[in-house]
Amino acid sequence: MATEIDTAAVREVLDKVRAEGRNALTAPEGKRLCDACGIPTPAEGLATTADEAAELAAAIGGPVVCKIVSPDILHKTEAGGVVVGVEGPAATRAAYERILASAKAHDPSATITGVQVQRLLEGGQEVIVGATTDPTFGKVVAFGLGGVLVEVLKDVTFRLAPLDFAEARTMVEDIKAAEVLRGARGAEPVDLDALADVLRRVSALVTDFPEIREIDLNPVFATATGACAADVRVLLETGASTEPVRHSREEILRVLDRLMNPRSVAVIGASAETGKIGNSVLKNLLGGGFAGEIHPINPKADEILGHTAYPSIGDVPGEVDVAVFAIPAKFVPAALADCGAKGVPAAVLIPSGFAETGNAELQDEVVAIARRHGIRLLGPNIYGYYYTPSNLCATFCTPYDVRGGVALTSQSGGIGMAILGYSRTTRMGVSAIVGLGNKSDVDEDDLLTFFEQDENTQCVAMHLEDLKDGRAFVDAARRMTKKKPVVVLKAGRTALGARAASSHTGALAGDDKVYDDILRQAGVVRAPGLNEMLDYARALPLLPAPKGENVVIITGAGGSGVLLSDACVEAGLSLMDIPPDLDEAFRKFIPPFGAAGNPIDITGGEPPSTYEATIRLGLSDPRIHALILGYWHTIVTPPMVFAELTARVVEEARARGIDKPVVASLAGDTEVEEAAEYLFEHRIVAYPYTTERPVAALGAKFRWARAAGLLTP
Repeated sequence: MATEIDTAAVREVLDKVRAEGRNALTAPEGKRLCDACGIPTPAEGLATTADEAAELAAAIGGPVVCKIVSPDILHKTEAGGVVVGVEGPAATRAAYERILASAKAHDPSATITGVQVQRLLEGGQEVIVGATTDPTFGKVVAFGLGGVLVEVLKDVTFRLAPLDFAEARTMVEDIKAAEVLRGARGAEPVDLDALADVLRRVSALVTDFPEIREIDLNPVFATATGACAADVRVLLETGASTEPVRHSREEILRVLDRLMNPRSVAVIGASAETGKIGNSVLKNLLGGGFAGEIHPINPKADEILGHTAYPSIGDVPGEVDVAVFAIPAKFVPAALADCGAKGVPAAVLIPSGFAETGNAELQDEVVAIARRHGIRLLGPNIYGYYYTPSNLCATFCTPYDVRGGVALTSQSGGIGMAILGYSRTTRMGVSAIVGLGNKSDVDEDDLLTFFEQDENTQCVAMHLEDLKDGRAFVDAARRMTKKKPVVVLKAGRTALGARAASSHTGALAGDDKVYDDILRQAGVVRAPGLNEMLDYARALPLLPAPKGENVVIITGAGGSGVLLSDACVEAGLSLMDIPPDLDEAFRKFIPPFGAAGNPIDITGGEPPSTYEATIRLGLSDPRIHALILGYWHTIVTPPMVFAELTARVVEEARARGIDKPVVASLAGDTEVEEAAEYLFEHRIVAYPYTTERPVAALGAKFRWARAAGLLTP
């Protein structure tokens, strides 16, 4: 659905404001923008005398609102510049005089254009529709409950602009108070489509006119018959904006393929001395089994670890795909220029001492050299990177040899060490582990572009502190998440503090909610913490995609069933309402004192055959889309007996073409640890001593499947 905007009318207003050296539109100018975009506003006019105000009020009819119009007074209410519910000529004249007096007392130097006389809107629900320019994502649209309490309640949601109508409609349904808009407790529902249309039009306006920094429609009165913006505030950009450097998809893949699958790697600063980073990197390349050419670069050595050393990368015969830097920061610019002359496409900068220590000037110099020579930079200030399909271990950490489908990235070196340790402890199959550090060049969207088409990667998990180019990340994530899950641990979840903003929308966009909503818009699964990110990374490639929302719990302990049910609610999972025929089928296998329904409590004293029969039934019934198993350690059914029978039943179902997500919570003595690992080895996500972790992993799989459009409603 296209949005028709009278661009000439909008341009005329914006050019006039700019020509007058202003960065804020007056209310009448804001109304002209709304008219040009087709956004409904109430009847109104501008009065420059008390008599004109009375005449306008009479022409409009009914009660009116009178508001100060001044380019210097943005917060009209605080200046005493608003009078509501004015009726009759005398009251209108008095309101005019009172507003002017209050405005002059508030700011004697303010330029006063006049008083806006506007039809008073009453009834319906007050909401806010707005847009702001986010430093990470650019133009972002906001929707939430409006009026004077908007910044107190903060019931607001954000999306990246531009929006189509369907996306705008999901915004209207996304706030906590959506039930109020739908007509809670017998109230008349509002026209949600009309609200979505206003959102779409605001989205189109800020997209087509990027010089609009912020726009507030607050309140918008939503009723059963439409939506009307009672107040409009528009702010313009005051400085020049710079677009981030972006590379084409083809160029990203060309360079990153050589980074991940190099034929030749040079180590600049290679050393024979144990304890030096250049020694560790060279040893790991050799010990990790990399089969390509390895070239130590050191002007003081002829040979290092059995390989010919060269004084400079320019002395290396043939092409070099990747240069790994293990030299002090101050020597990087000259060596990078040598790489440029050699035609090296990718440089991995392990050294610290750049922007992270306050030396942004040195980092800028390095970036400029790289751009001049067409070199892509990974880092600086990183531990290096792994790509297991190439047996590539270009890092000072220890080699990693458990191949699999998970790619892990981190902005922090410390988090990178945690990722490595978790992966090694759990023997998680990994395709790549990549440090990003200062992200002077290569960042998350470059890596997603590579991993999207990498047949060795089935899931990506990323720790990040910020995004250099939020829009490029969203574009890459949207493509990727249609095929493979992307998990993100975003550091800094708590509010960052109110940043200076002259609008409600700007103030509301000052914390983590923007990241949360836009990552979800991109189909990303957000992890609340490091443990969850790693759990999801390990679990998601093992779990098949569910085909629907119906989840069933089978448990040997009533207490576990209650906790598992609570975990399902927390994870956004839907416990299936068991139909009578299925209830009867389950009851055939459980004792009379057990409980069918959902959770299905088979009780703790039952033999292995009861677990086997109920799990088989849960897998075979097509109305059930996922199973959660709650095991309780008993002598009758020991942990490994449970694990082996569960794996066998699930594998038999897979052989018949039935592959559903199955997760398990194991309660018991230490033997349940071995049983959980056995289940993991058979693609059943299982954890001992917890009901939350397996359900959270299942919830993450469902969130991705919903975003990818894989679930049948």
